[in-house]
Amino acid sequence: MAIPRLTTNGWPHHASITRPGSECARISFMSTPMPTSRPDSRPDAPAAQRLPAELLYADELAQLAAHDKAPRPPGWNLSMPAVRDFIAGTTVKGKPIRQKIVCAPSLIERALVTLASSRALLLVGEPGTAKSLLSELIAAAICGTSTLTIQGSAATTEDQIKYGWNYALLLNEGPSLRALVASPLYRAMQEGRIARFEEITRCPPEVQDSLLSILSERLLMVPELPTENVVFARPGFNLIATANTRDRGVNEMSAALKRRFAFETVFPIASYDSELALVVNEVARLLAQDGVPVVPNEPLMEVLVTTFRDLRQGVDREGGAGDKLSSVLSTAEAVSVAHAVTLRGYYLRGNNGDAAALVETLAGAAVKDNPDDLKKLRRYIEHRAAKRSGEHWAAFHAARQALPQ
Repeated sequence: MAIPRLTTNGWPHHASITRPGSECARISFMSTPMPTSRPDSRPDAPAAQRLPAELLYADELAQLAAHDKAPRPPGWNLSMPAVRDFIAGTTVKGKPIRQKIVCAPSLIERALVTLASSRALLLVGEPGTAKSLLSELIAAAICGTSTLTIQGSAATTEDQIKYGWNYALLLNEGPSLRALVASPLYRAMQEGRIARFEEITRCPPEVQDSLLSILSERLLMVPELPTENVVFARPGFNLIATANTRDRGVNEMSAALKRRFAFETVFPIASYDSELALVVNEVARLLAQDGVPVVPNEPLMEVLVTTFRDLRQGVDREGGAGDKLSSVLSTAEAVSVAHAVTLRGYYLRGNNGDAAALVETLAGAAVKDNPDDLKKLRRYIEHRAAKRSGEHWAAFHAARQALPQ
């Protein structure tokens, strides 16, 4: 089969319109070429697999700042309407600002109001609902950087949240500012920026509680230093944390820490059309980034998104009850599966993905949490897919033999 190739200067052009709801997830509009390996055209520019939002959308941020006349909270680079428009999309003086997530504008507005107050923001939801992307976009628009980030895990220590030491200098000079190693949170307080704390509930409770005095008093004590031993948060400082509902109960946050956060829940995408458009556009962006000159197999993407939604909800699109997988079949997982299927088709099969590759990749995604999910996937393909019309559904049903026994 001939590989479907791109027809406009070697780049795909997508302009799907999405309908915002109470959901939030990533979407990319590719009206201009995306960089594949370098952030700019200079031959000495460093290669980067993924640019942060403030660099990827630098032109849009500059466009919004140049025409932003609304009042700005202290320390913010943009006003609240400009930050909202940066995320949700708009047009400024005839130039489009791309929509970057599928998200209810009210969710964005509530998050911004929280950050302008004295409370930190906690985004909670199922894995793969773009909580991290939303926090990245908000931080990039408010303070110009999204990289002041702490990654929470069972191995995260209080030093990584507050500050550490260069032990060679510490032994040689004693405690000094030169020997101190500032954490992202420390720098955010000094510079009046937004800090991000990913997967906060993965950290032990005693580590989480090291945030209590910082969030309540807006200062950080460094008792080891003889002078200059207090860091006062500058205007613009705040914290955005994320937490997966699947981790609830692993390291439960204390009541005292919860009071210092305003909670906002990020829901999965409710609209089928919005989710399908997101998956197609995001896979196209990833393929362009990889330098792979094919377009996504859209009929196959329809099969994938329908299957994910049916197995995620336990109800098919016709309203019939069915199996619900214990694995999290998020939109982000759908993008990953679709990208893998397309890459496999291009590099190994000479096409842009087929039903057999989709079935095999789905099997890997389904059994990562519970082996019984493989049986549910098989039942779905044997009974639900067989009843649906279309060449790709027929191929999907025929490919069930590729499932492991």
